[in-house]
Amino acid sequence: MTSTLNTAMAHQAATLAAQSFCIPEVAKRLAGMSREELDALDFGAVQVDGTGVIEKYNRYEQELGGVTEEEVRGKSFFSEVAICTNNALFKGVFAEGIRAGNLNHLFPYTFTYKMSPTPVRVHLYRDTDSQTNWILVKRS
Repeated sequence: MTSTLNTAMAHQAATLAAQSFCIPEVAKRLAGMSREELDALDFGAVQVDGTGVIEKYNRYEQELGGVTEEEVRGKSFFSEVAICTNNALFKGVFAEGIRAGNLNHLFPYTFTYKMSPTPVRVHLYRDTDSQTNWILVKRS
């Protein structure tokens, strides 16, 4: 049974990697990227702690959300910055992934807070090597 479960999980991870806009090689490097490297990404990258407090917020995300990193650093992504994500689909999946120590979830979403409805793809990701958590976002 464990072998079947591991095979299914490996297949799911491979499928997710194939669908993500952030290739695994880039995802593994996020924590060590310079400000310039983060800002050069063609998707939003928000580093958050285990409760969702923002630590880093790249240029793509600043332009998408209309706020600067200085305005959001230290604030809760879910309850102070992107309030439309404070729900079971987004914050709930994030919290469960943090609890399980395995956060790697890709899904479509529509941002609505302080902006026109904006369809995006979201990749919630935890790099186990660096122990960093990421909310990755790309316009659909």
